[in-house]
Amino acid sequence: MVVTTRIRLDRIASATRNAHLAHEVIVGDQIVAQEGYVLAVRILSDKSAYNTVEDLAGRMVSLRAGDVLAGVLGSRRALRGYAGVVPDQISVGDVIQVLNLGGILGQCTSENPDIGPPFSAEVLGAVLSFPALGDRVGRPAHIRDFAVPPSSTLESSVPVVYVAGTCMNAGKTVAATELVRGLARSGLKVAAAKLTGVSLMRDALAMQDAGAQAALTFNDVGIASTHPGVTVATAKGIFNRLAQPRPDVIVAELGDGILGEYGVQDILADSELAGAACAWIMAAPDPVACWGAVELMRERFGLPVDVITGPATDNDVGRNYIRTALGIAAHNARRDADGLVQVARKGYDAWVADRAAVGSHA
Repeated sequence: MVVTTRIRLDRIASATRNAHLAHEVIVGDQIVAQEGYVLAVRILSDKSAYNTVEDLAGRMVSLRAGDVLAGVLGSRRALRGYAGVVPDQISVGDVIQVLNLGGILGQCTSENPDIGPPFSAEVLGAVLSFPALGDRVGRPAHIRDFAVPPSSTLESSVPVVYVAGTCMNAGKTVAATELVRGLARSGLKVAAAKLTGVSLMRDALAMQDAGAQAALTFNDVGIASTHPGVTVATAKGIFNRLAQPRPDVIVAELGDGILGEYGVQDILADSELAGAACAWIMAAPDPVACWGAVELMRERFGLPVDVITGPATDNDVGRNYIRTALGIAAHNARRDADGLVQVARKGYDAWVADRAAVGSHA
């Protein structure tokens, strides 16, 4: 028999947004220890760093000892953050950790010395959902509730500017945001997506603020943290939904790195998703990463790199290496956004011209 309790949430993490939670919820003691289920937890101690969580409005709000938080079970494999997994079993009273700013909950398996240990939290129970009017018996809430459906087929015919990187914090989101801004100012209707990573609204909101008419992430498809095996259907579902209001182009960020554990490689290897590309932008922190990214994209996936951005392009040393040794355009998203946008716009115009030529000969 399920034991239920009514509690009030002090913080509702952005990762829960598909579940449409109110601040007063009913929790049960029967917990499904699988990714995507929503739990209520009580924060056990204060922290001086990495001590916030993103709320449903996209604001970073502080977490303090005693706060009751709604978060989502999930894993994380961040090179410069925490690593963690969903425990095999979870009971009321167990202690788990807050693994990211979006409110992903799990058992931390590795910490990062730059940000210290994660918040630990006492499990209060599974947040219950009552989807049918008059329901008296709830079921554990999951972020696939009200989610954008994944798809095995890409129905969208909208060209995509992909922004990939060699690792996290390589400048992908800055580049994606500037591409959205520049392409929108050039007269195009732009949609945006973040296809891989760990749940966080911040990047999608930044692209909307830059001019995207809509922005979706894998979290909108009910995924807390991406991994190999889920990203292709997730990306196709996102593109199919974004295509409905008929944008001219989609700017899609691939979170983490092209050699990370978040399923980016599956997207690069999928012929439908790769075939939708009108430009490939690569963010990299140094010349070795630039060389490795170009080699990996070409040799393993048969894909080009049209332009490199990120810290490797911060000054002439990196830019000259990229242009002379690799023969690839180099434009810094912060200091030369116009040059970056021009590469993407050239790719878009060529993609449109190619499709028009094919149509005229059909």
